[in-house]
Amino acid sequence: MTVGTSGPRSVLVVGASAAGLSTVDTLRRRGYGGAITVLGAESHLPYDRPPLSKQVLSGTWEPDRTWLRPPAALAALGAEIILGDAAINLDAASRTVETAAGRELSADAVVVATGVRPRVMPGQASLSGVHVLRTLEDSLTLRRDLVKSSRFVVVGEGVLGAEIAATARGMGLDVTMAGPQTAPLAAQVGPLIGSLLTNLHFEHGVTLRLGTGVSGFTGEHGQVAGVRLDTGEVLPADVVAVAIGAVPVTGWLLGSGLDVDNGLVCDSQCRAAEGIYAAGDVARWYHERLGTLVRLENRTNAIEQAMAVAGNIMGDDQPYTPVPYFWTDQYEVKVQVHGFPDGNAEVAVVEGDTAERRFVAQYRRDGRITGVLGWNMPKQTRLRRQDVVDALLGPVTSEP
Repeated sequence: MTVGTSGPRSVLVVGASAAGLSTVDTLRRRGYGGAITVLGAESHLPYDRPPLSKQVLSGTWEPDRTWLRPPAALAALGAEIILGDAAINLDAASRTVETAAGRELSADAVVVATGVRPRVMPGQASLSGVHVLRTLEDSLTLRRDLVKSSRFVVVGEGVLGAEIAATARGMGLDVTMAGPQTAPLAAQVGPLIGSLLTNLHFEHGVTLRLGTGVSGFTGEHGQVAGVRLDTGEVLPADVVAVAIGAVPVTGWLLGSGLDVDNGLVCDSQCRAAEGIYAAGDVARWYHERLGTLVRLENRTNAIEQAMAVAGNIMGDDQPYTPVPYFWTDQYEVKVQVHGFPDGNAEVAVVEGDTAERRFVAQYRRDGRITGVLGWNMPKQTRLRRQDVVDALLGPVTSEP
């Protein structure tokens, strides 16, 4: 890689969403004057994903309100932006990307920011009315079905499934949430917060069929008619959303010689090979302070990791060691989470009161603080974040 005082002569960013655009924006703000190319598989200008399960799905936002930059601001970055053309192959040695349209794009530095794709269930593709939600088109298509339907089943009880269910209830649909966890977000936030989320959805009229898996769908004339649980029971449905997690978009990297294992595996500087970096949901990097590989799927990490990658392209040579953060908005509730809470940790309310539905909860494993969760207490949650930082970011662990 050719590197001078201002970085390599050219940068290719594969992925035109939050992580990709933040990489470009940071490079320019840092004074990088070289050529930048952004390759995106979708045809839209770079847009934000969190509103897709809320404002776009409900119809309160038009699609262009999700743009990360208006066209004029995007043009001012001075990058060549190629949309509607997916990467299909990478030659790591020459840092050359081949695209579906037959382009061959080379650069001194390549940033992989291809994100994730939704998991699907067997038989899902053969029925109309069964949706996933990842892209802008997904959100708009699901909305079109919801506004002409009444019975809606959400398969999945994680963050995305819970947000979709809350939005659909606000639209007036008869909503059922199904999945193997005993409560919404139970694996992530534990039984105490899970029970509060259960009550929240119940109070807003969502039918919860949790604690049992989903085995498939029933259909009539190619249209979904129901969701079959592992118990054999069928939940009637006009429309179904499947929100059972996502997998990194790394198929195009197979054969590149790079280490692909639940993401593109990188060192502590988010570097997969000489001149090749990864940022966002697709990146699985070595977190020096935790001493392990980490992959995060959230908006905050996409931005912060992209900034770190841009800095390292410019020569910072700094490890990326964040404390994770995500949030979810459901009905009138904002839940904010810092650190690594999980369903098996000890949980104690350290501020506020669950009965008043304004509180901060602290998570501990083996006596060590691992996370903090705020329920409609944003200021107090931010202050408690420092406890998590102090507990998690101990002495640097040498990379193996």
